[in-house]
Amino acid sequence: MTINMKRNEIEKIEVDLLLDAIYRYHGYDFRNYARVSLKRRLNNMVRYAEVTHISELLNKVLYDKEFFDRFLQEMSISVTEMFRDPHFYLTMRSKIIDILKTYPFVKIWHAGCSTGEEVYSMAILLHEEKFLGKTQIYATDYNPYSLEIAREGVYHLKDIQKYSQSYLDAGGKISLADYYYGKYKSVKFHDFLKEKITFAHHNLVTDTSFGEMNMIICRNVLIYFDKNLQSKVYSLFNDSLIHDGFLCLGTKESMSFSETHPCFELFSDKEKIYRKNSSFAYEKL
Repeated sequence: MTINMKRNEIEKIEVDLLLDAIYRYHGYDFRNYARVSLKRRLNNMVRYAEVTHISELLNKVLYDKEFFDRFLQEMSISVTEMFRDPHFYLTMRSKIIDILKTYPFVKIWHAGCSTGEEVYSMAILLHEEKFLGKTQIYATDYNPYSLEIAREGVYHLKDIQKYSQSYLDAGGKISLADYYYGKYKSVKFHDFLKEKITFAHHNLVTDTSFGEMNMIICRNVLIYFDKNLQSKVYSLFNDSLIHDGFLCLGTKESMSFSETHPCFELFSDKEKIYRKNSSFAYEKL
């Protein structure tokens, strides 16, 4: 065995021990995160802690609450922005909203909502399509710090120019500025957008299904999970959707390998929007 092979094997043991300890003590399960992304985040924590080896983080995550809070923030998937991928929202406006309007009331789950920018984007879209009043949005994440930012609806002013252009590219009907007010170097979105949003803690890795949803939006989260964990989450989404409900993934994500894939039809290939196939689901039952 070469020196590099030995180092890789030792590092794998260190990672496995650390993640198992976190799961057993704190209840957060990172054991099936994609290893490349996981190791990058763990190495960031090694540098932050000013230690040499991943195994040296074990004592800190078990006994230092402040350090573990910082660890959770590092592990959180917080790459998000308002009206991210504007064409996705155009597809919502042109192809999906009219279908949702055939229901008297609609429930939407934003799973892994991070700091909430995409949740407010959907609320604005539904408001402009005159359907927000008949919708309940559930925005969930496992990270309490991200959820608190989402609840507040306060974001940096420097990001707004980019968001404003994305809003227009997504078919925005007025100006994004009409939905917030500025103060110092931040903006706060108007409270009426939150009236139909429930922010709640939910861990995709360890928690169970989440009600009977008409639509689930979980974009660019599953790319950080390995195939086994992705399959588990797809099964959770299948259990959480009504028949003919929509599942919206990120453009680099796919259900094609999953056991639940036959339960869905591809509604929009470009936007990776799936629709639960009611006939298959009933046959399976």
